[in-house]
Amino acid sequence: MRFFGLKSCDTCRKALKALTAAGHTPQVIDVRADGVSDADLAEIITQFGDQAINRASTTWRSLSDAEKASDPTALLAAHPALMKRPVIENNGVWTIGWKPDVQAAYLGD
Repeated sequence: MRFFGLKSCDTCRKALKALTAAGHTPQVIDVRADGVSDADLAEIITQFGDQAINRASTTWRSLSDAEKASDPTALLAAHPALMKRPVIENNGVWTIGWKPDVQAAYLGD
């Protein structure tokens, strides 16, 4: 299990705590500190498209209209903190966010 997130993200910390308590041992990839490989970034965009962009973030609000209109891959490469978090890959299955449906997939009902 690979966990893409930010150390400073409250949602990511909650998700990691819950996953660890449920017996998972995720490989944590801090998108800002560690970066995201080109292959992983391409797969995230393939899986989620522009839904991978967190439009509620302060980073998003600080972008110009031209930047906001640019390609999602280029945006995430330039501003990794724009990624909606967490993104979790487990045995080839990708999820994004930490809503009840994602929690149920990893933690059970």
